[in-house]
Amino acid sequence: MGNMREEAIEEMMNDFYIPIKPKIIKQLQYLMANSESTIADFGKTIYKDVALSAEIIKTVNTAYFGCEKEISDIQYAVCYMGKDFVNALATSILFRRSYAGLKCCLTLNRFWDDAKDVGFVMSSLNKKIQAPISDGYLYTIGLFHDCGIPAFSNTFNDYKETLIEANGEGCNSIELEQRKYSINHAEVGYYTAKSWNIPEEICNIILHHHDASFMANCKTAEEKLGYAFLKLAENFVYRNKRYCESPDWQNISDEVLQVLDISADEYTDLEQYFSELIL
Repeated sequence: MGNMREEAIEEMMNDFYIPIKPKIIKQLQYLMANSESTIADFGKTIYKDVALSAEIIKTVNTAYFGCEKEISDIQYAVCYMGKDFVNALATSILFRRSYAGLKCCLTLNRFWDDAKDVGFVMSSLNKKIQAPISDGYLYTIGLFHDCGIPAFSNTFNDYKETLIEANGEGCNSIELEQRKYSINHAEVGYYTAKSWNIPEEICNIILHHHDASFMANCKTAEEKLGYAFLKLAENFVYRNKRYCESPDWQNISDEVLQVLDISADEYTDLEQYFSELIL
């Protein structure tokens, strides 16, 4: 992104609602940066927010985690999930909460559900593929890759029609957004994620998540893997919930499968496996 474009976007960002990062997220990020922090520290911090604790416990008992016995204690839930994963989950839950009560042209439940599914599929894929990348890193990408969409739906009353038009054309909405609003949801998502101190590498994936040429220009192997996991998981969710391929899949499928070292038969098996998990 050039300096002139960055300056223009930063000015346009004044028109968007960017939620303030809650205190508890600052505390969790401090713990993440502190090598001496423990699982118990995370549990104690999350326990301060009863609703957050309840939602994390609800999540750990879903089919994605496959717990043999129901977990009812937040400390045990944090221990079971791990610090990276819990940090990503808590951040997502509180980000969603920050939009509660706002007037938006979209009903955001579908958006939150899709983000959750993409995040879970990404982290679960890693258990199958076993790439040198953390589940929490992947989960964060999945949860936040489209985080600019809520801001768009709050700012532009006609945004729903824009998405309907994009769906009708079978393409992602980036080009239409750029033409109509002079900014797109990937750019807004990038600055939103930065304001919540999401790692810069993940912010970069958010910025380019509809850019088919991005994998050829990734700065690190982890960034390339993260992008490839995202596009594969996104397609699985589309196939299962929309009964069609994701708008970007045709342009990047070969490269994604090559990066993840997945054959056509393995792809079919993985899609069948995740169709049973995506509800």
